Amino acid sequence: MQDDKEHPQEDEGSFADLFAQEGLAPPSLTPGQKVEARVTSIGQESVFIDVGAKSEGVIPRRELEDETGTLTVMVGDPVRAFFLGRDSQGLVFTTGVGSGAASAAELEQAWQTGIPVEGTVTGEVKGGFSVQVAGGRRAFCPFSQMDLRRVGEPAAYLGQRLAFMITNYGEGGRNIVLSRRPILEAERERQRQEARQTLEEGMTVRGRVTGSRPFGVFVEVAGIEGLIPASELSWDRRAAVASVLAEGQEVEVRILKLDWEANRFTFSLKQLAEDPWLTAAQGFAEGSWHDGVVARLTAFGAFVTLAPGVDGLVHISEMGQGRRINHPREVVQEGQEVRVRIKGVDGDSRRIALSLAEDEVKVKAREEADYQATLSEIRREAGPRLGTLGEKLAASLMGKTEGRKRR
Repeated sequence: MQDDKEHPQEDEGSFADLFAQEGLAPPSLTPGQKVEARVTSIGQESVFIDVGAKSEGVIPRRELEDETGTLTVMVGDPVRAFFLGRDSQGLVFTTGVGSGAASAAELEQAWQTGIPVEGTVTGEVKGGFSVQVAGGRRAFCPFSQMDLRRVGEPAAYLGQRLAFMITNYGEGGRNIVLSRRPILEAERERQRQEARQTLEEGMTVRGRVTGSRPFGVFVEVAGIEGLIPASELSWDRRAAVASVLAEGQEVEVRILKLDWEANRFTFSLKQLAEDPWLTAAQGFAEGSWHDGVVARLTAFGAFVTLAPGVDGLVHISEMGQGRRINHPREVVQEGQEVRVRIKGVDGDSRRIALSLAEDEVKVKAREEADYQATLSEIRREAGPRLGTLGEKLAASLMGKTEGRKRR
């Protein structure tokens, strides 16, 4: 008896498994649920899609026609649709509530089930946009819900036909609030998942500049937004961040780091340009003279930019011409143009040793000597009358300065 009871259960289980394997199991769909399907056939009024169920899904043909009435899909094409319910035709789907004729009930159903609606942006109003949706009804979309980023120029959206979600439906359709952000966020997430399967560190990809900060430039690539740090923008350290790339500009970058868990992505622009150090040994031969700009001062010397991305160092011991100095600022200043001589180049370590041109040093030495000589002369003439020392010193130095200007 026990065996007789078990066999029917096993038969049912086997039958159910077979039913599912054959794709005949009825789908577990809820109104508003999005599906990915393919067109199986096309009729005069309907387009039939395969949703992996016993019955085909049905989409009204008009939803897949363009403004001229031309069908935009063929058999085998993929489509995205939203489940509405069941009727005599079977499983009914929609690609979204269009901006043509539609009843208030259809809009309310779209709100309840999360089905997108199409609308045309007709104007700018206080706090957002006026949007005309199906049935000629007027709806409102706040500025903050129109895009993923802050709306820059509202006029750019006027006249556009876009997809929205209804976030509030009240007063029988007289108070409709829309949001475009959920649709954009869903699309970005889809692109992100695709990007995760295709992008790799070291790849060169194309993206669009979305903004800049003093520390770098943000670039969107395949649905993800990453940062080009300021140090990776250009070999020229003097280049200002804002001068390298402009918002909205298309740009190719190299992927340095993909951290999907932390959602942090790092790109480089300068690594796609030739490394100036590869030819530094040929361009800056030992013993040659070059003009440069003092980039920065440190306690041990002055760094001089010889070319974009190539700096050399004038060590503090090379700056005094036998006279001990406490800091390079006693001889040169940041931003000053100087002439230097190449003492040595180490391409592997990216180091160039420099010395200041003799005339640079001599000018500083002569000015210092003149100052000291003038000061000594004034002290001798002043004798005990120290009260007039400052006046005489100032007058004498002024005279010598004017003399050098006339020369």
